[in-house]
Amino acid sequence: MTDTCKVLMIFPLFNANSFWNYQEACDLAGARYPAAPLGLITVAALLPENWEVRLVNRNTEHLDEADFAWADIVMTGGMLPQRNDALHIIEMCHAHDKPVVVGGPDVTSSPALYDAANFQVLGEAEEIMVDFIAAWRKGDRQGVFEAPMGKTDVTKSPLPRFDLLKLDQYLHVGVQFSRGCPFSCEFCDIIELYGRVPRTKTNAQVMAELDALYALGYRGHVDFVDDNLIGNKKALKKFLPDLKRWQDEKNFPFEFSTEASINLADDPDLLRSLSDTNFFAIFVGIESPDTDSLVLMQKKQNTRRSLQQSIETIHKAGIFVNAGFIVGFDSEKGSVAGGMIECIEDTSIPVCMVGLLYALPTTQLTRRLLAEGRLFSGSEQTQSGDQCTAGLNFATKRPRRDVLNDYRTVLAAIYEPVAYFGRVRRLGRMLGRKRAHRMIKGDLRSFFRLMFRIHRAGPGTAGQFWRMMLDCVLHNPRALPYVVMTSALYLHLGPFSRQVIAEIDGEIADVDQGRWHAPPVMHPVAAEPVPA
Repeated sequence: MTDTCKVLMIFPLFNANSFWNYQEACDLAGARYPAAPLGLITVAALLPENWEVRLVNRNTEHLDEADFAWADIVMTGGMLPQRNDALHIIEMCHAHDKPVVVGGPDVTSSPALYDAANFQVLGEAEEIMVDFIAAWRKGDRQGVFEAPMGKTDVTKSPLPRFDLLKLDQYLHVGVQFSRGCPFSCEFCDIIELYGRVPRTKTNAQVMAELDALYALGYRGHVDFVDDNLIGNKKALKKFLPDLKRWQDEKNFPFEFSTEASINLADDPDLLRSLSDTNFFAIFVGIESPDTDSLVLMQKKQNTRRSLQQSIETIHKAGIFVNAGFIVGFDSEKGSVAGGMIECIEDTSIPVCMVGLLYALPTTQLTRRLLAEGRLFSGSEQTQSGDQCTAGLNFATKRPRRDVLNDYRTVLAAIYEPVAYFGRVRRLGRMLGRKRAHRMIKGDLRSFFRLMFRIHRAGPGTAGQFWRMMLDCVLHNPRALPYVVMTSALYLHLGPFSRQVIAEIDGEIADVDQGRWHAPPVMHPVAAEPVPA
């Protein structure tokens, strides 16, 4: 008997009400969604070669009856902001009488919510897909397969099936060098899911992934999706020279972005190597300028340095910083809005993901709030947006209204056009790009679209944009492509911030008028008594 199977992989919709849904920026570039689904195409590479695989990304294309009719089995899953659609996909599979497998970080964190699926793959897939495949071949049509957290040998991770992607649908494509993070931030689930000992792929593995993308004709932005690229500095320093040689040989077809901790600024050699290899952007979790908050959340690495000096050092190396900030920590003694706005302005970071604190399912924070009787029940069931609109799923130490008001104050200040483009202008002057941006197909078209659409982002925006552009032309023309990128994001961030502010104002009004009542809190499950 021939072992064949038709696998329909479905990437669920992200909630539309999300900071990361840069639809306007995608439209400028002729793309449909920012990032490609790296997890699913990695799982696809773990399947037997003679199994047929079809990928449908619900964020970029339509899922129709013919897809279900073709499939023998459906695989889906993803992150917390995809939960609503992932659960909907499971229902669709049952309606079409198709067995469904779910995996990814959200099902791993909250498996009970996905009980309706036929199969659950919990944890990293590399070690346990072989067990699932054996069970499927044996005739099993349900089961749970679980990998120990943070133990998978990523040197055995396969080359992702980039051939399954419609590459022109995305602003950027992802690759991964390492998993895990050495820090232990209380609110973060990375260390729970992937461990505190960063595990790295071999240099040859990553070069093979870049070769595959290059051979498919892809050029432009590649995102290293690592939880903290510099988590294992020793391995990274051995990898970057190989990456630099590859870029040199291919005439620098890629520009890279990633996520890293702020201590990157302490290592000038590493920073220089990243810049020489053509990294142009990093996301840094700053969270709060308040030292007490950083200590309480166990993010002490951010207290040992001047944030302003660290960010300036990174900018001068030619890499611009996007940052995360959070409002709602227990340690906030009073209003934090002024200090946060000052920090954002002083560091000249245009793109700041400011969110309300959210207790994720598998974190130290959630366990503490549960033990203290402060974690709301019911919040784990649905997701309406992301941390910008769905945070504070617990009883706050400060009055809830004050936390909400601080949050809306920060958003209103930093995404006002004068403030935003002022930061872009200062970034443009600082950004020490040594290498000129490689023009790729569509760059000029995107710029002309931006010129015609910038006035739609709100009153006064166009004037601030052109003032910033002129300043960059006069003082640092090599930074132009990057200030244009950052300006394009404002087409999303300006309107999005105003939408979030309106929602928060509604929440504040509910509190003021007595319409908001704290949900019941969850109680720790008592341990079963041990029989005598």
